[in-house]
Amino acid sequence: MLPTIQHLRSILQNVIAQRYKQGYDTAGLQNELRKLPESYDALAAFAEKLESLPRRNDFGYEQPETLAEIFAACPPNFTRQRIGRRLSGAEAAARARSAFLGAVAGCILGKPVECDPTLEELRKALESTGDWPLRDYFSLRTLDALGRRHDSAATCCRETIRYVELDDDMNYIVTGLRMLELHGLDFTRCHLAKYWLENLPLYCTFGPERKFLLDAGLNWNWSPDAPVNEETIDRMRRRWVANDEACGAAIRVDSYGYACPGLPALAAELAWRDASLTHRFTGVYASMYIAAAVAAAPVLDDPMAIFEYAISCVPQQSYFAEVMRDAFDLVGKAADYLEGYAGIHAKYGEYRHCALYQECALLINTAKFARNTEEAICMQVSQGCDTDCFGKIAGSIMGGFFGPGSLPERWIAVFNDDFRVCPPEFTERSLSKVADRIAALPALTLDLPC
Repeated sequence: MLPTIQHLRSILQNVIAQRYKQGYDTAGLQNELRKLPESYDALAAFAEKLESLPRRNDFGYEQPETLAEIFAACPPNFTRQRIGRRLSGAEAAARARSAFLGAVAGCILGKPVECDPTLEELRKALESTGDWPLRDYFSLRTLDALGRRHDSAATCCRETIRYVELDDDMNYIVTGLRMLELHGLDFTRCHLAKYWLENLPLYCTFGPERKFLLDAGLNWNWSPDAPVNEETIDRMRRRWVANDEACGAAIRVDSYGYACPGLPALAAELAWRDASLTHRFTGVYASMYIAAAVAAAPVLDDPMAIFEYAISCVPQQSYFAEVMRDAFDLVGKAADYLEGYAGIHAKYGEYRHCALYQECALLINTAKFARNTEEAICMQVSQGCDTDCFGKIAGSIMGGFFGPGSLPERWIAVFNDDFRVCPPEFTERSLSKVADRIAALPALTLDLPC
């Protein structure tokens, strides 16, 4: 059954609005869309037209798309060489394990409040139950005080946790792990597309990811004489996608950072391959920034240096880089994380759940003021927005930075070594054994000559 004409019109209305934000000239297009006949062919032709719009003269940012163009737009001090201290195999493995376990704890910590709260709302609820500052998984009493909750509260609260609950963040960490285990550093977007179709249930994806699976499932034949190709992927991610700068790709790249300690540019390159399957512009840049931060963290002594390298791995004239540089300055002037949050939220608070700019800026705030991984995940989640995704990302970055021992065992013991994800191909259900496999990833890059 085809989508209705009305549904497709709604998608195209949102695409036009998104293209305007991306700097394209969309003058008159909403009116043109309204006048189109009730025809699938007419809507399809209009959708194709939206792929080749000219940029507006008043758009002051550069938004390259290919990896070569992106790296060419990085600052003069951008390096593809190894940075920081050189880790032994054992050290790299231990920090990758710490990063992964920090990500798991941060994700589950944030799941019950994945309802776009602000810091002020969370603080008020936590203070009412004596749990501010946050130092444990949320209690059901705190969620009652907040007045809303995510459905996952039934299995992700202090009173209800028994295992690592199913979550798209964990699905994507596993997917990145499997790309690297199956194909090494040479995995392609086509490898990733095939794995998705075979292993990601539609209901466990959102936005561009769900659209990609629908499109690919309807149109691709995996026979040897009809291979998937890069041109097809680029066409799919440009057409009928209205939220290609949301956070969906940015939550998929942790494993590439785990695999590349000290090589942020390589992690960013691997993240580009993954993110550009579905996303464009900020959706891709944020993914590269996060992967680079995860890769830089284990080898540096200054938490702010993590983000100096991360920002250097994205186009410097993009709006995303401008916001991150501004956030870096705001955090640098703040006396504590509450002041850092206030400065960022005052300027970028319009970018709420999944909108990336405020969320990626708040990672810098967390890194500046957190003293261990436990404090980092609690601090990040307390700042609201997309709490599970960015609690997970903060765990990946700061778990790698602080290393073993910086997250009390109680955060992990509650899961009873039970790890649950969707991909049927991934049959391991022991959290500790999954952590062992994550810990093996740095071996892919430790001997690289760069």
